[in-house]
Amino acid sequence: MINNILLQVQLQNNQEVADTLVAAAETAAVDETISVWSLMLKGGVVMIPLIILSIVAIYIFIERYFAISRASREETNFMNSIRDFMHEGRIDSARALCKNNDSPIASMIGKGLVRIGRPLNDINAAIENVGKLEVTKLEKNIAFLSTVAGSAPMIGFLGTVIGMVRAFYNMAMAEGSLDISLLAGGIYEAMITTITGLTVGIIAFICYNILVSRIEKVVFLLEAKATEFMDLLHEPAS
Repeated sequence: MINNILLQVQLQNNQEVADTLVAAAETAAVDETISVWSLMLKGGVVMIPLIILSIVAIYIFIERYFAISRASREETNFMNSIRDFMHEGRIDSARALCKNNDSPIASMIGKGLVRIGRPLNDINAAIENVGKLEVTKLEKNIAFLSTVAGSAPMIGFLGTVIGMVRAFYNMAMAEGSLDISLLAGGIYEAMITTITGLTVGIIAFICYNILVSRIEKVVFLLEAKATEFMDLLHEPAS
């Protein structure tokens, strides 16, 4: 009987300890969330441009990523249809097919079809010009990501310098009552902007390089299709 009572007491104590640990963990998580959010707010006005830059950079990356993905889709049937139309002498059908397709490849081939009958060098030059214009369209606003990658860390560092100046100024105004917590608090608040600036800059740098690498693939695809089209123009003469 005594053993059962002791066992029940031990189980009850264990349950109370477990409940206490769970409550402490939940409180710590809430405190951590509040702490991080409060630190973000304590970063000062410099946090405003950093947040704006991050939002714009993410928007540009998503919008350009899908635009480049659409442009990089290779349609095998498209070039096969162009080849068949040209072999059959149905140039108007080939032009209509290009007109109904909004891809960079279609725009480039369509320009070459319009120039059929002129010297091959003129056709090739026209195709290259259209290809360059299409690539320029794909590169729209990408340079902004490079700007964010370089400027965000500098803005964050500026916020840190401003925060350090404010911290030392507060210490100077405190006169004889020197409190180390006053300096420490000002320093960790000032470092928030540097962390944010570096984070935004790194993300923008990665996004920029991803888009650049995908555009290079589109350029290679356009060059391949331009060469294939020029080969088609040589086939009737062979």
